[in-house]
Amino acid sequence: MIGLLSGTSMDGVDVAAVEFRLRAGVIESLPLGYSSLPYPETLRRELVSLTRSEDKGPSAWCGLETETGRVFATAARYGVEQLAGGRADLIGSLGQTVRHETVRGRTLGTLQLGGSARIAEATGLPVLADPRSRDVAAGGQGAPLAPVLDVLWLAGLFPPVGNTPPPGRVLALNLGGIANITVVGEGDPLAYDTGPGNALIDAAAELVGSEEGRDTDGTLAARGRVRPDLLERLLSDDYFRLRPPKTTGKEHFGDEYLRNALEALPEVSAPDLLRTVTELTVRTVTEACAAHEAALVIASGGGVANPVLMSGLRRELGRHGAELNTSGQHGIPPDAKEAFLAALLGFLGMHGIAGNIASCTGAEGPRVLGTITPGNRPLSPPDPVGTPVTALRISTPSAFHTSDRESTCASSTWQ
Repeated sequence: MIGLLSGTSMDGVDVAAVEFRLRAGVIESLPLGYSSLPYPETLRRELVSLTRSEDKGPSAWCGLETETGRVFATAARYGVEQLAGGRADLIGSLGQTVRHETVRGRTLGTLQLGGSARIAEATGLPVLADPRSRDVAAGGQGAPLAPVLDVLWLAGLFPPVGNTPPPGRVLALNLGGIANITVVGEGDPLAYDTGPGNALIDAAAELVGSEEGRDTDGTLAARGRVRPDLLERLLSDDYFRLRPPKTTGKEHFGDEYLRNALEALPEVSAPDLLRTVTELTVRTVTEACAAHEAALVIASGGGVANPVLMSGLRRELGRHGAELNTSGQHGIPPDAKEAFLAALLGFLGMHGIAGNIASCTGAEGPRVLGTITPGNRPLSPPDPVGTPVTALRISTPSAFHTSDRESTCASSTWQ
């Protein structure tokens, strides 16, 4: 199984190869490899520019869809040939989100680019893409979808022992362009976007003229100090007071939000701006985690590579008695987790298993997600799974014998 996506940072396509096997309600997963293929710089700039503009016509969007699809097709072919040893059965793609329209807590629509037809043409494999739209059609917000992985993964990491309650609540944190958390252990699972993650840091870096359009390794933020007046303005946004489930995006927490907060303030230096915006993510994530009495927070996503952000989170979470780990300490490299999710959504959809968690997205109920683009062969899906899926476990390579690995793909994925 190959998983593809490009996050809200719009810097390239992440690709993961994973082998899945379903046994007695538990998904056993064997990660085969992960990589990230950067967008050509001209395409990245066009993506960022076009998604901020209200004036671009259909010709510009059509061209963007074409070029994005080509990069996704190249990434898919790389995943099959280089990561999966030339053997794969299905591509799961979350695409490149370019618009997620939410008004007063209701998602009106969501738009992803990524050319599933081009992926199928390049690989000859069926593609399960556009999983968000079905959740939106069912009254949900189409996001976050990571909770389906988080809930199963955390159940595999920390299985319940009898009726003994766990020593403390474990939360999964994704530090992507937008930060989100998944909460289990207090009734129905809950997941929501806490607010900006890396996207606003990138916007601040572009505003001060950073050549890379980002604060690599938190270098600028490390030289600055938090400006209390600016932080107070940033924290005054109404989104932070909304009750979950809730979702947001760069449409809300982008350069306009930042410019509005800077109006009428004394000049803010570049290092102070980056430090303050980074602290905003620290404070809003910590507040959300503390509200759920987290004892352990497991972080993933691109923000894990930002030492200023991570040290701030470790400091603030520690004040609330919570430990901060990374997903890499528990079997999934932080950068690979969302591509792993895309592969999992493909596996679930193929087997007729719901890929959303309604209590997290706000949908009317569980839904099988995704739209299938056929490959070179007739579709021959397995029989739908009739028993509940309760956990996901990350297996070591030795967990699957060679003979099992050869039969696993054939028996549990598209023929």
